[in-house]
Amino acid sequence: MRIKNFRYDKVGLDRFFGPLEAKIMDILWNGNEKSIKEVQKIIEKERTINFNTVMTVMNRLVEKKILKKRIVGRTSLYKPIMTKMEFIDEQSKKLTENLLDEFGGMVVNHMLDSLEEVNQSLLDKLEQKLNQLKKGNKNDLEK
Repeated sequence: MRIKNFRYDKVGLDRFFGPLEAKIMDILWNGNEKSIKEVQKIIEKERTINFNTVMTVMNRLVEKKILKKRIVGRTSLYKPIMTKMEFIDEQSKKLTENLLDEFGGMVVNHMLDSLEEVNQSLLDKLEQKLNQLKKGNKNDLEK
C-alpha cells in the first residue's frame, strides 16, 4: 500500500491520513474488527458524526487496501490489513527509499546530524547493517 500524501507538518498518523481516517485507523488498530456503527459510536464520544461519513471513509480505506472488509449477514466488519507497527515500518521504509533515491547521501548525513544524543543500541544496529552492506559489496566485487 502506498500513501500518496506525506504531511511533514503533522505528527503521528496524521502524517499519512486525514484526521478522520487517522481516528478510524487508531480505533481499529486498538481492537478487534468493527462495524461502521461501532466505529461511529466510538467517534461520537468525542464529536457528532454522520454514519454515512464514517461509511464513506472506511470504504475508501478498503479501496486503498488499508482495511479489509468482510460481510457477516447484513453487517460489514472492517479490520486493518496490517498492524500499526507493520504500517509505520512499511511507510517509513518507503519514505526513506524515496529520499535516498532523490537526494542520496545527503539524507544519511542529515539523519545522523539530527541525532541529539547517541543511542548505543541504534549505533550498534547501524554498525551491523554497515558491515553487512560492506560484505555484500565485497562479494559483488568478487563475482
